[in-house]
Amino acid sequence: DLHYLTFIMDMHSRNQYLKKVRIEYLRTKSKMGKGRLLDEAGKRTGMNRKYIIRKLRPLSNLDKIKPRHRRRKEVYDGYVSAALLRCWEIFDYPCPQRLKPILRKEVQ
Repeated sequence: DLHYLTFIMDMHSRNQYLKKVRIEYLRTKSKMGKGRLLDEAGKRTGMNRKYIIRKLRPLSNLDKIKPRHRRRKEVYDGYVSAALLRCWEIFDYPCPQRLKPILRKEVQ
């Protein structure tokens, strides 16, 4: 059953399949040929026909590369964060807004 196949395909697999279909879709000139390709892609992926048409455009989101997330710069090195963690444990795990004034009071 074809509906069984649609649940097996994950997003990555569908996008790979649609990239291959797009090459043929863009080469095809006739409406009937494009219609057959859309029907087949709809059966295999379980996606809506209009959504497939948008995916098969020359500059669609199939070509986008996910941006790499940048990590925040480390403010404290390992020694400071270990000491801060120990202070946090001593003061019974307060939230940062409460820990800051406690630390100021204790350090003075």
